[in-house]
Amino acid sequence: METSRTKIALVTGGSRGLGRDMALRIADKGVDVVITFNSNETAAQDVVNLIKAKGRKAIALQLAVEDNKSFTQFKTDLESALSNDFDATHIDYLVNNAGIGMHANIADTNLDQFDTLYNIHLKGPFFLTQELLPLLAGGGGIVNVSTGLTRFALPGYGAYAAMKGAMEVFTKYLAKELGGRGINANIIAPGAIATDFGGGVVRDNEEVNNYISSTIALGRVGEANDIGGVVAFLCTEDAKWVNAQRIEVSGGQSI
Repeated sequence: METSRTKIALVTGGSRGLGRDMALRIADKGVDVVITFNSNETAAQDVVNLIKAKGRKAIALQLAVEDNKSFTQFKTDLESALSNDFDATHIDYLVNNAGIGMHANIADTNLDQFDTLYNIHLKGPFFLTQELLPLLAGGGGIVNVSTGLTRFALPGYGAYAAMKGAMEVFTKYLAKELGGRGINANIIAPGAIATDFGGGVVRDNEEVNNYISSTIALGRVGEANDIGGVVAFLCTEDAKWVNAQRIEVSGGQSI
């Protein structure tokens, strides 16, 4: 009889915002967690300590998702960390969460802005996933992150939403191509969230907050803890038959 083992999830961008809550909520499901951070190692270590306080194993690794040339070394670092810190060889869940916000009308979007969004929100997740496929255990899962802005349009988010739309298509293809390994792939689409994302405009600008709240059926903008539990569910056996789905988590925004 095969001995059961603790599952392990990798959450990119897990040091703050939505990723932080995802990592904590995943740990609440009894899953060990690897998070990545871009530059704020202190914040990442705080998350690691909170996860350990829940009785789960956790580590933080540095990763710049826009730098695809670093992915091979990141895979090596991850393999070493899995062996040394988790006595494991594979992860079970990959959560491609890391990202940035950017506001610019189509007429004003320059090439550097477009390339930045492309590298972080599409090229990065695509090739990071590709790099880590050998480390993803059969029967595991991938969770990608989109946005409500692929369903409804707000001026200034054309380039950002276009990358997320591509991620929604990518998710379907992951589900199709990895199904033979028992791996499911889904994508969540948060609505407006009060975090530091995009400079904290939804959180800190009262006028923006009030306007967006008026467009949401539940009457308020989202909080990080409205999102993490959905991702945590997708990182459990309860979600094993959920596949190739776009799950909007927006409180009913612009319906």
